[in-house]
Amino acid sequence: MADIIDLIYADHDWLRRQFFRLDDARSPEDLAAIWDSIGTRLDAHADAEETVFYPALLAHGGRDDPGNPEGDPEDETEDAITDHNAIRDAVRRSREHQPGSDEWFEAVNAARKENGSHLDEEEREAMPDFIKSATLELRHDLGMKWLQFYAERESITGVDTEDKDADRYIQEHTP
Repeated sequence: MADIIDLIYADHDWLRRQFFRLDDARSPEDLAAIWDSIGTRLDAHADAEETVFYPALLAHGGRDDPGNPEGDPEDETEDAITDHNAIRDAVRRSREHQPGSDEWFEAVNAARKENGSHLDEEEREAMPDFIKSATLELRHDLGMKWLQFYAERESITGVDTEDKDADRYIQEHTP
């Protein structure tokens, strides 16, 4: 089953791990390579949530759940959109500066802090509320829309898709 919840968690996990990789970078080129991927994914993730998940939360969220009086889909959506905007603003600011500069780190750290807070809040509130109120069929349908969203926006270019001769490859790459 392509569960929207699992797919969102997978994106969250990917984002967290990539931010840790920034800590291991040793040069401005390393920082730029890692950050470019993170910044692009932060933008895509926010757009995916706003296109696929949050409309469904608004339509099917646990508004009247007596076990969670704070589970208001409108409040959760408003929080998410506000968080996404803050993250997008920080990503945009980072792109105005040289990787590794003080200004760049300031913007990247703002994005990291906002994103961490957003993921934690979303996993604590919006996603559990949706799990309680959405059918497995709906979660699967949304999961498929999520996968389609990313497939339609895949931007990897320059990948060598040619077949390779295994013997030649080994010969060329063996020290």
